[in-house]
Amino acid sequence: MCFRYILAAELPVIETRFGLPPQNLTMEPEYNISPGRYVPVITCDKPYELQLFKFGLTPFWAKSEMNLFNARAEGDSNADDNPGFHGSKGIILKKAFRKPVRSQRCLIPASAFIAGATGQGNPKPYLVYLRQHHNPFAFAGIFDTWFNPSTGDYLNAFSIITTTANSLLRSIGSSRMPVILTDHQAKKWINPITELSVVTGMLRHYDSKRMNAYPIDLKILTSDENSRQLILPVGAKVYTEDEPATQIKINTSSHWHSKKAQSGQPARASMLERAELSSPGRKW
Repeated sequence: MCFRYILAAELPVIETRFGLPPQNLTMEPEYNISPGRYVPVITCDKPYELQLFKFGLTPFWAKSEMNLFNARAEGDSNADDNPGFHGSKGIILKKAFRKPVRSQRCLIPASAFIAGATGQGNPKPYLVYLRQHHNPFAFAGIFDTWFNPSTGDYLNAFSIITTTANSLLRSIGSSRMPVILTDHQAKKWINPITELSVVTGMLRHYDSKRMNAYPIDLKILTSDENSRQLILPVGAKVYTEDEPATQIKINTSSHWHSKKAQSGQPARASMLERAELSSPGRKW
């Protein structure tokens, strides 16, 4: 499960990381993103643009809003979350996800996420991040657009795909983790002509040796506040690091809104352009 994550990178850093031209957004770091929030994604149909989508997908066919914030890579299989599971990726059969995973994929920029034993009983949340200052990175996401018959509005929303936990996540009490894409995989993920077998082949857990985690205050599990204190460590990192820990820049308030596009700045090549990928009728 992944129901809280952080995006603390500044907009120019995100633009550079994902090869985007200057964006029509003003943003401040977000460190307590939970379902229902509107946050940036990069979709396969608009790979040059950050769009604000709701965290929690509603399928196009739904009669009412559903808020599906996670999508299991295995679908209904692997109910016990066995990390050694090698069966099929049942997500391609699930009614809510079979169309999005084929043609409505997105990248979800993130700086870190919250994991650990976060359920009933004795919760122990951890902040999990990628080592070597790899910030931001991308979750594998899917999206859909739902028409609300009550309001006449269209809702664009996304789910984070999850898979079985790697050894780091299991050591802190998590049986699931978000699918994290390498840079090479991210380019393929939002290429609309990537074959389904390649897509499902990416739905694996990330290398634990490239990650680390440290415990944080329990308040993160129930708070909607924007407070730096929520993500400060309350204990030691799981792994000892030879280099300084990744620093996550935090502001005490947070918001996203549109602004006039900046001009006079050269556009950067998109991730897909740099990979020299193409699709019929369009030059990436």
